[in-house]
Amino acid sequence: MNDQGRLSTTRRTLLRQIGLGALGGTIAGSIGIHARAQDAKTAPQVVDAPPGHAETAAQHVPFHGRHQAGILTPRPASGIFAAFDVVVASLDDFERMLRLLTERAAFLTQGGEVPARDPKLPPADSGLLGPVIAPDNLTITLGLGASLFDRHDWLAGLKPARLQRMVQFPNDALDPALCHGDLSLQFCANLPDTNIHALRDIVKNLSEFLVLRWMIEGSVPPVPPAPDGSTPSARNFLGFRDGSANPDANDAALMERVVWTHGPDEPEWAHGGSYQAVRVIRNFVERWDRAPLAEQERIFGRTKMTGAPLDAPRASEYDVPDYAADPDGATTPPDSHIRLANPRTPKSERNLMLRRPFNYSRGVLRNGQLDQGLLFIAYQADLEAGFIAVQNQLNGEPLEEYIKPVGGGYFFALPGAAVGDYLGASLVNAARRS
Repeated sequence: MNDQGRLSTTRRTLLRQIGLGALGGTIAGSIGIHARAQDAKTAPQVVDAPPGHAETAAQHVPFHGRHQAGILTPRPASGIFAAFDVVVASLDDFERMLRLLTERAAFLTQGGEVPARDPKLPPADSGLLGPVIAPDNLTITLGLGASLFDRHDWLAGLKPARLQRMVQFPNDALDPALCHGDLSLQFCANLPDTNIHALRDIVKNLSEFLVLRWMIEGSVPPVPPAPDGSTPSARNFLGFRDGSANPDANDAALMERVVWTHGPDEPEWAHGGSYQAVRVIRNFVERWDRAPLAEQERIFGRTKMTGAPLDAPRASEYDVPDYAADPDGATTPPDSHIRLANPRTPKSERNLMLRRPFNYSRGVLRNGQLDQGLLFIAYQADLEAGFIAVQNQLNGEPLEEYIKPVGGGYFFALPGAAVGDYLGASLVNAARRS
């Protein structure tokens, strides 16, 4: 072989060796990259969803029953209150709306698989929760406003006896865009997205009947249980425990008296429902945070850290203040919030109501102050003896310097629905008989 042949052979051999080496490097590099990619999948990433908990996602509250869920139900961490205007032309339309609303609420609260649809059509669901809807402790509670009864002749004479339009109290600065409504829906769930998904489902599927008027999102801060297993009340944005004096929701006889409507003065169809008082109460948190601790505690009538009454600071939030031993209010001022709201006399027993509030935070106002406060929701058998009477007792209290109610409304939470029936069936049946 001549020199040229040897050179050509050597060049081919060299190129072949280079090629094999490069291929080997590529394979090794691919294996290395793949291994690193596998490692990356197991390591937390910036865009990973926060870990969920299957056991809480699977929690569900039964939808059907004598009373609606979401009233006595233990309050979860997230809530939305939404008020709607109702567009119906007849009792038949009204019944169709209630049936469809019941159908959607029953599905959303119990969960299930989202049905598939032709891709040429809008999807059956927003997709916010994925292809399978987890119940996530969701409750949807339906109420009706006085305006609905006042506007339709076919509901004449059927309005609950004490249902009325919310009026402005002395300290109120009500925004019309945050007040009243023909219909209310209270959404409560473990996670805020569960509530948002349910609201969007209702808005989509009932667009023929419902126009969203206003809504407020709220939350309840989770609190670790105490060593004995008990859980204290959650704190509001003023830093005090909220709900310490709530009546016992597990006492069926007490709830029958305090929460559920009954008696000959109420329409028979309404028995087993409840009056729903809603107030959007802005907190002047910047001003409050500059107030001395002693002043804050005198205004509420409780210690801030534990919630104990001022006359028993080493006790718990559930201990009852002894006003008889403090008739002049030397320890618990007569104008403190807890003493005005519930003076604990035999007469004030009829003013009890079941509170179910949420904190809300809606960003910053134009003046640079935080828009934070309390989404107050309370249920009672008698709206006038409950919320309205207590609010009139609170008019002029020192706490008014730090709070300003800006919205809300009164509604009547319908009785529950039996399996196979729909919410509001007793009202529709009564309207057909009249």
